[in-house]
Amino acid sequence: MGKRFVMGDIHGAFRALKQCLQRSGFDYEKDQLICLGDVCDGWPETRECIDELLKIRHLTFILGNHDAWSLEWMETSNVDATWMKHGGKTTIKSYMDGVPKSHQNFLSRALLYFLMDNKLFVHAGVDADVEIENQGADILLWDRAFQRMAMEHFKIGSTGHLTSFDEVYIGHTPIPFTHPIKAMEVWMMDTGAAWSGMLSMMDIDTKEVFTSDQVESLYPEVEGRQK
Repeated sequence: MGKRFVMGDIHGAFRALKQCLQRSGFDYEKDQLICLGDVCDGWPETRECIDELLKIRHLTFILGNHDAWSLEWMETSNVDATWMKHGGKTTIKSYMDGVPKSHQNFLSRALLYFLMDNKLFVHAGVDADVEIENQGADILLWDRAFQRMAMEHFKIGSTGHLTSFDEVYIGHTPIPFTHPIKAMEVWMMDTGAAWSGMLSMMDIDTKEVFTSDQVESLYPEVEGRQK
């Protein structure tokens, strides 16, 4: 095994994904990448993003709420009205030629959370008072209270821990920074790739950060994007 990396929410931004992988010198055969979910929805290249991630030998993919919406559509053809208002149209459009079974399998096999060396990787957040194995998708995919609590501690420079884990890595809630930030043991990795920010990737062991260009600048042809 080579280096170990974690990446925030991609949201269909294939060009940003490629930049991060290239700028980090990522080795598709030796290095490990842990994605915190939401590869789907937002920018127009969800299909290309999943194709690229499928090339990575040591990939751990965490399910995000947008991925869950997309998977439901892939499995049932049902179109969630809320999903359509929050980026679903671009995912459907990226699969105009049909959904490869490998892509549906990719999302269906995604993890709700991942533990490694007492480090927790989860899309949205956790309930610090409940054992992780007893928490459901309503918290792991959707929660924002944990991130808000971590951000409050970041603002006042608190030390200590919110959980029993050495480190917790989350996405889901964009932060107003161009790089990931740490509050106590919590790393917030979503630097706004779905909006006007960029995609971030970090070496888990050295904490070196690799970011894309501002995603809007990578898609100048996209107007009136569904957010």
